[in-house]
Amino acid sequence: MPVSSLTLKQLRAIQQVYRTGQVSAAADTLNITQSAASVLIRQAETALGATLFDRTTRSLSPSEAGESVIGLVERILGDLSTLEETIRGLRDLERGRIRLTATPATGLTLLPETVRRFRAAYPAVSLVMDDCAPDQFYSNILEQRADFGIGTEPADQSALDWVSLHFDPLCIICSEEHTFASREAVGWKELASEPLILSRRDYGVRGMVETTLARLSIRPNVVAEVGFLGSAAWMSSCGIGLAVLPARLAHAQPAPGVQVVPLVDPVIRRAAGLVKRRKHSLSHSAERFVEMLAEDLKG
Repeated sequence: MPVSSLTLKQLRAIQQVYRTGQVSAAADTLNITQSAASVLIRQAETALGATLFDRTTRSLSPSEAGESVIGLVERILGDLSTLEETIRGLRDLERGRIRLTATPATGLTLLPETVRRFRAAYPAVSLVMDDCAPDQFYSNILEQRADFGIGTEPADQSALDWVSLHFDPLCIICSEEHTFASREAVGWKELASEPLILSRRDYGVRGMVETTLARLSIRPNVVAEVGFLGSAAWMSSCGIGLAVLPARLAHAQPAPGVQVVPLVDPVIRRAAGLVKRRKHSLSHSAERFVEMLAEDLKG
């Protein structure tokens, strides 16, 4: 029997017989019969090719071989105990790290409540946030700088998985003095003659706006392109034009003197969800964060 065939039961039997000096006491500790403990010791000695304990009428004393191997046995069992504690801690969210990436707009509108709740519920889990530009979002995930991201659906899903979590309707932000400000809704066709403030082309919202207008045979009158979506709100408050943004983001902008009005006919919704590498499993802590986010977005 080769040394590599030693089992955990045999190693634990060696450990307990060494500590107690008696097979009966070791058996009690291991919750097995005395004969079973004796068998385990004999099997271990056969595998090692050495006598581990010298037997007397009442007790066992470690042989030279027993004294030589006990340190290694204790270390092996100690490492296994550490492994068990580590896995249990990760499973029970008593330790671990989450690396999450999202654009500033997504972070502002979707994540704050969940981040607060998660940190309060699981303070031992480190939450590392990567606030990235839109053109860095997918590469952060693919190049493993983040475990997962919260964002829009990738056009190419050959290397990425996506699960929708939230749908946010597009709306306009306009000055309180604009004729649309008192309306309950504005149709897309009514934007034909209006100056528009749109996000840069690397933002997903820009493509949604242009695609919708093109379907209605409307050529947009773009008077400003913004990289920071908060800029769209203050420009709208000054009467420069109408900003088109997802509703959550529009309501999150702090600019005074503006109104948020839904866009209809048709209602266009921007989807946001979980983005991760294909066939990449999330940790227990990451799965719990996503579950909490889904709960908050439904509320």
